[in-house]
Amino acid sequence: MARVRYFAAAEELAGCAQEQRDEPTLAALRASLAAERPGLGDLLPRCAVLVDGVRTDADVALAADALVDVLPPFAGG
Repeated sequence: MARVRYFAAAEELAGCAQEQRDEPTLAALRASLAAERPGLGDLLPRCAVLVDGVRTDADVALAADALVDVLPPFAGG
């Protein structure tokens, strides 16, 4: 199962800092999160998503040991 870590506002809307998920692709993960947590679903399109340290907006397969980081937009300097 992929480990998903949430940061800042994404963590607040997810209700946890990290969790294990079993969706097979990034698109399936996004869809599941949006359905389960509408507030997070609204934020996801604006988030940077890293899969195993590489930023991607494409649909990619998630390996069983994948690490997915959900990073909302940050403000400040």
